[in-house]
Amino acid sequence: MAAFEVKVLPPARRDLRRLDNQIRKTIIDLMRALASDPRPPGVSAIKGHRPYLRVRAGDYRIIYAVDDAIRIVTVARVQHRREVYRGFDL
Repeated sequence: MAAFEVKVLPPARRDLRRLDNQIRKTIIDLMRALASDPRPPGVSAIKGHRPYLRVRAGDYRIIYAVDDAIRIVTVARVQHRREVYRGFDL
């Protein structure tokens, strides 16, 4: 099975720049892992926002969508669990 391409949207890039170096490295490693398994154990769908999934990275959440037809994982947001759902309108 071919790997997925991971595309990071500009809001997620801004979110990553604001993070501490250690958590940023952890999250980037997890995003790279999404290329080989876009639905790892522990992933869950976000209710009311059908195409979006979330995966935990400690106290942070990676919000993303998977397009199986063109094999792309699109990362929309990366924020602390307390903030990621505020104004959630993707």
